[in-house]
Amino acid sequence: MSRKSPLRYPAVPLVVHDPYFSIWSFDDTLNGHWHHHWTGSNIGLGGLIRIDGKTFTWSGGEQVAPLLPQTSCRVLPTRTVYTFEGEGIRLTVTFLTPALPHRLEVLSRPLTYLVFRVDSTDGRAHSCEVYFDCGGEPCVDRPGDQVVWSRYHHNAFELLSFGAANQQPLLRSGDDLRIDWGHFYLGAPHRFGAQTAIDENRILRGRFAAEGKLPDSDNLDMPQRANQNWIALALALPLAVPAAGSAEAWAVLAYDDVLSIEYLHRRLPAYWRCKVSSFSELLTLAADEFDALRRECEAYDEMLMADAERAGGSEYAEICALSFRQSIAAHKLVADIDGTPLFFSKENFSNGCIATVDVTYPSAPLYLLTAPALLKGMLIPILDYAETGRWKFPFAPHDLGTYPLANGQVYGGGERTDDNQMPVEECGNMLLLAGALVEFGGDLDFARRYRETLKLWADYLLDKGYDPENQLCTDDFAGHLAHNTNLSLKAILALGAWAAVEKKLGNAAESKKYRAAAEEAAKRWKNDACDESGFYRLAFDRPGSWSQKYNLVWDRLLGLGLFPADIAETEMAHYRKIQTRYGLPLDSRRSYTKFDWIVWCAVLTGKRDDFEALVAPLYTWLDETPTRVPLCDWYETEDGRQVGFQARSVVGGVFIGMLADPELRKKYLALCR
Repeated sequence: MSRKSPLRYPAVPLVVHDPYFSIWSFDDTLNGHWHHHWTGSNIGLGGLIRIDGKTFTWSGGEQVAPLLPQTSCRVLPTRTVYTFEGEGIRLTVTFLTPALPHRLEVLSRPLTYLVFRVDSTDGRAHSCEVYFDCGGEPCVDRPGDQVVWSRYHHNAFELLSFGAANQQPLLRSGDDLRIDWGHFYLGAPHRFGAQTAIDENRILRGRFAAEGKLPDSDNLDMPQRANQNWIALALALPLAVPAAGSAEAWAVLAYDDVLSIEYLHRRLPAYWRCKVSSFSELLTLAADEFDALRRECEAYDEMLMADAERAGGSEYAEICALSFRQSIAAHKLVADIDGTPLFFSKENFSNGCIATVDVTYPSAPLYLLTAPALLKGMLIPILDYAETGRWKFPFAPHDLGTYPLANGQVYGGGERTDDNQMPVEECGNMLLLAGALVEFGGDLDFARRYRETLKLWADYLLDKGYDPENQLCTDDFAGHLAHNTNLSLKAILALGAWAAVEKKLGNAAESKKYRAAAEEAAKRWKNDACDESGFYRLAFDRPGSWSQKYNLVWDRLLGLGLFPADIAETEMAHYRKIQTRYGLPLDSRRSYTKFDWIVWCAVLTGKRDDFEALVAPLYTWLDETPTRVPLCDWYETEDGRQVGFQARSVVGGVFIGMLADPELRKKYLALCR
């Protein structure tokens, strides 16, 4: 596929770390509107630049000064890079988040570098100052909540901070909810000689625009509502740009939440805290390691983009880049009491559930490829919970609660009844992912530790998996469905995957039992699911129906060989015939689709032409969707509009195109060792 340039991103990640510390631009330009939390709540990042005494705006929705024209925006896995040009200079602003999956301590650092580079474009020297400010919105749930502020003299940084006046750590849970505890920081290294101030943003911006200066003293009238006078933290960095040369400085945006997740009533800190003694030390490391981390992130971005392009083309690489940080930032990486990394997802704009198994499942390709330890960190909490005795059912749980409180399942009947549960779905998900950890990462210790629980779920599928009763699957928005053929596929392949695990564990008799059951079921499925039209039905008892068979992908990826190749070929021919400008509908009932599942379907045959044919409409959709939010994964294929969900982790599923390449799996696994 040839890349259309430039891609018009639906939304652009700026400072994107976890479900609370998450700031995006929903617009084509950084200096046309205010920015947002992923939920849509406004967050004001103001940016100005003085060029030889003239002031221009590069960020925000308030035009204190004329706009400096934006010339480009590029989203890469760990960086978002904006460029602006005018008055003989080029301003490059890079939001650098060291989201390196194979380096868990670095990945979990809640800190983004904001890098400013000014180049002379007219061969002349220029005197420049770059201004940046941020209000208190990142540390409160609602802009009407009260904030307090302060400044600190750190050994490496001039540091400004906001915090909620009424700190409530881990007291509330929900979906459309933002943090109301911890502290937000803006800092600049001492060596850059930054001016800093805390005051009403209109005063800060006005004074800088007119004089290039900030107030000499801070506003001390606190607490105030965040939106009362829009108090802001501000800095101004002087940059003397030589003729035909450049000047650079950087700052940090960081968030110390102190406590991150409550898991089975244990209050757990972010993972970095088990490696670093204090937030002050973290900032020292951030300063000391900036140059090395920037080089590492640039190299990682170059590598990942080149590998994604090799796997699926340049448009596919752009999709991967946009999905990378979003998927990671829909999680929080914490340390259990013994230091074990646990990776908790949030069902953003779905129901707010935490550690949802059928959200882990579609997101898994990114983590199986780049950091199997993160996938294991998603599965361990579910398995440990299932072994507490509180979970009384013979099938896998759906979730562990509502973010950030992972104290027990809340979905459906919760721990009380099996009403509205997803028994076949979640058992199949857990077994397939455990099988993938063993197959791709060789993690037999994990399988051995949880064998009895996983075996219980395999036995459930032996009994209930082939012809599922009327129940929900991961596409629960579509409602209950009996005799679901795609869910049956999942159960059959899960048994095959578990048979392979049992074999590696040395349990030959058990392996033979599960393998024989999977083989017999696969033979039956081909006959029972086949429609007179030639493709395969949505449900065994629904003639003329069809659906995406995305679960079939594991037959090839795990080398199970349970289904003949002609099933995938038949399905692919049907998909290519019926897909629209914006993608392949989920099934014959409606015209909406799921973004992640389309990429899974694209991998079914292993043919590059099929892959590109199904992925191309996704790029078109990204470029044209009228819905400007962080990637939604549930949208209408007819007009490209969002149906529901946004900023969810499931977009990590697009990395299945890379995961399908054994050489790439080997390459990225080597980084983790």
